[in-house]
Amino acid sequence: MKSVLAGCRLYGIVDLGYVAAPQVAVTTHALIDGGVRIIQMRAKGVELPVVKELAVQMQEICRARQAIFVLNDYPELAAEVQADAVHVGQDAGPLAAVRRVVGPGVLVGRSTHSPEQALGALAEGADYIGYGPLFPTGTKPGRPSIGLQDIAKVQAAVGEMPMFCIGGINGETLPLVLAAGAKRVVIVSWLLKQQDVAEAASGVIAQLTR
Repeated sequence: MKSVLAGCRLYGIVDLGYVAAPQVAVTTHALIDGGVRIIQMRAKGVELPVVKELAVQMQEICRARQAIFVLNDYPELAAEVQADAVHVGQDAGPLAAVRRVVGPGVLVGRSTHSPEQALGALAEGADYIGYGPLFPTGTKPGRPSIGLQDIAKVQAAVGEMPMFCIGGINGETLPLVLAAGAKRVVIVSWLLKQQDVAEAASGVIAQLTR
């Protein structure tokens, strides 16, 4: 999976705050149709049995189509459903403890909100990081944005570890993010709200790989 991860430029998230449970499979297929090869399920405030059911569904789709399935939070559940990766926040404790739960071979990603946190995740051996939020975002209301000024510096510091910039990125802000030195991005609400998710994802990937 690390080789697949290395080639990923757009990170997709099926966020149940924007996608109704019956549409999870359709949205997952659409993202993959658009070229996305790493897809996270984010299910904040959803009952665990529902999270498990949808995680199994997404994992089956991603596995059949050679995409990485990431479960946000819930390392124990990630291990149970055999997710390809788990993504955790700053409050999840040491990554070594997360790895003990999910077992070998499972990718571990970490959310970071400053250059110091990004370098901390690198030192802990994260397989990739999310870096942001760059702009204010409805996905994480109340979290202050960190801006674009450190992207190039942090990108250089983390080297080959994939760094996905996140937070308020959309069709209008993407060029600014790329100009600031980003190589990879996460786009959530803007992408999920597009009439043709696959076409929108394909267009973003074209800009990222240009």
